[in-house]
Amino acid sequence: MQKRIQGFTLVEIMMVVAVIALLAAVAIPNLFRARISSNEASAQATLKSIANSLETYSITNGIYPSETTSLIGVAPPYLNKDYFAAPFNGYTFMATLSDYTYSITAVPASSSQGNLSFTITTGAVLTTN
Repeated sequence: MQKRIQGFTLVEIMMVVAVIALLAAVAIPNLFRARISSNEASAQATLKSIANSLETYSITNGIYPSETTSLIGVAPPYLNKDYFAAPFNGYTFMATLSDYTYSITAVPASSSQGNLSFTITTGAVLTTN
């Protein structure tokens, strides 16, 4: 008596692949939206941290720094990381500083990283652009 080897048919395999493709089609866009939301929340939190360090610097020195490196190059630093050197969590940070005002803008590094730009100005006023 010969034993018959059982296996999956092509139709069964195609059905499994179709179900996996359907699940992926639903899940992947949700993951991208979650990533963008996370990057946007991180950008806002980073702007608040930068504004806090600028306000602390101003209280200590009477004016805002003329360069962002002044926040990092002291001991103890006002800011622990140089957010202006390279994109951070999908956002690029740019600063406009003067003795009595500042404006920090966070712009998505690409459209897949975020949809919104944010600006924080003197007095830690955060706006969405």
